Amino acid sequence: MSGPVETAHKAWGDDLPDWVERLALECAATSQNRVAKAMNRSAAMISQVLRRKYPGDLSAVEELVQGVFMSAVIECPALGRIPANDCQDWRMKARRFVNVNAMRVRMYRACARCPRNQKGGV
Repeated sequence: MSGPVETAHKAWGDDLPDWVERLALECAATSQNRVAKAMNRSAAMISQVLRRKYPGDLSAVEELVQGVFMSAVIECPALGRIPANDCQDWRMKARRFVNVNAMRVRMYRACARCPRNQKGGV
């Protein structure tokens, strides 16, 4: 039985992106389930990415991995420097207006005007 790093190398070959390798290394260091929980996604999605079979938006997964495990940050017009995965979470929440608190309303408005919101999420 091979580990997540070997699985990723076998599936991606020479095309293995650094973020997929980091994802595999995180899975090897802890577990696929813990990595999925840290990313707030399913273990099945992690498995599909490692095996290069994920049918969704890989750029959104890349942004998520970079934000959670690689300390990637973006400059948010409303919040300043935030982790890339937090930006993605706010963009996903901003798809639907919910008036539950002032921050949610503020971010709904900010995300609606943000050019980064043109991309989808995972």
